[in-house]
Amino acid sequence: MTAYWLAALGLMLVVEGIMPFLFPDVWRRTLAKLAQLQDGQMRFFGLTLMLSGLLLIYWMN
Repeated sequence: MTAYWLAALGLMLVVEGIMPFLFPDVWRRTLAKLAQLQDGQMRFFGLTLMLSGLLLIYWMN
C-alpha cells in the first residue's frame, strides 16, 4: 500500500512540475491571479479540484 501512495505522490509532483518547467512566465502570471482571489473563491476552487480528484479515483476503481 505504501508503494501506491509513493507512486501517486511522485506522479502528482511530475504533473505539478510540467507547467512551471514548460511555461514559467504563464505559470507565474497564473499564480499572481490566483493570489488575488477572495477566500471564498479559493475555497470553491480547492473544493472543485478535490471533488474532481475523488471522481477520477472512483472512476478508475
